[in-house]
Amino acid sequence: MRRISRITVAGAATASLALALSACGGTSTSSSSSDSKGDKGLAIAYDVGGKGDQSFNDAAYAGLEQAKKEFGYETADVEPTDGETDADKEQRLVSLAKQGYNPVVGVGYAYAAAVKGAAEKYPDTTFGIVDDATIEADNVADLVFSEEQASYLAGVAAAESTKTNVVGFVGGVDIPLIHKFRAGFEQGVKDTDPKVKVIPQFLTQTAEEGGFSSPDKGKSAAEGQIEKKADVIYAAAGLSGQGVIEAAAANKVWAIGVDSDQYKQEALAKYKDSILTSAMKDVAKAVYNLAKSVEEGKPATGIVKGDLKTGEVSLSNSNPKFADDAELQEAIETAKEKIVSGEIKVKSS
Repeated sequence: MRRISRITVAGAATASLALALSACGGTSTSSSSSDSKGDKGLAIAYDVGGKGDQSFNDAAYAGLEQAKKEFGYETADVEPTDGETDADKEQRLVSLAKQGYNPVVGVGYAYAAAVKGAAEKYPDTTFGIVDDATIEADNVADLVFSEEQASYLAGVAAAESTKTNVVGFVGGVDIPLIHKFRAGFEQGVKDTDPKVKVIPQFLTQTAEEGGFSSPDKGKSAAEGQIEKKADVIYAAAGLSGQGVIEAAAANKVWAIGVDSDQYKQEALAKYKDSILTSAMKDVAKAVYNLAKSVEEGKPATGIVKGDLKTGEVSLSNSNPKFADDAELQEAIETAKEKIVSGEIKVKSS
């Protein structure tokens, strides 16, 4: 097995191997000679929006980059295509496994059927899927999160920060996963201040309609909410969330980011002063940890869940106006402690 042999040959050879392979990543999944197959590691297949969404997919890429740097092996990251089917997704994963990548991760619930099919074809390869807990297989890790918990804290932040007593929620697609974000956010707002009104909106009914990949849709939704006096808007909408943040900045209201720390995203730098905080889930850590488990010869399988207690969901503190607001921070910390202790049960729908 590659994992055992790589650990055994650690030492001086590791440095030279890392140098030799450092330029082998990227989006290529072309076949290599059989001699190099033993040096292939983590591969990820992106969800809708692809690399550069400043959110969900980019977080997965950060986990891949960490694994590549630490383990010195070849990686691959592959973009989705428009209008693709489950069969197309499965073929993408099968191709990566066939080339010798291990583990292979489908980034997003849309890969459920594809991961299940590919895992059956390649039982000796470990597969991961982010945001889906439906696959039961000995070689599949379901990487899921308690998004509703971080969203609850985002609701606390919104209720404490609004001056109009109106806040907004923009969900990319009307599906159970995004209902978790909405439910936690609305509960956090109402528990903090029942007088604050929440305006919820989903951009599309299906991902194929662009709910996670259309900044223009996000911008339009946010502008509509701002017209209704919303002065804090939380977006759980992938790439579409960039439009929400742009609208917030243009109208001098607060946006709350999602998944990654969007205050730190280079592509959003000109809007960062309008990003109050971000409800983060550490997709990077989950993806990296799966790669690490395979590298160590003990592949993670089954449901692997991150929450406030494990630190894999949280609120970012990058914006000084947010971090330095003692009253706001106290309210958030109190809520966090109550969630972790079980005193507050956060709804997921």
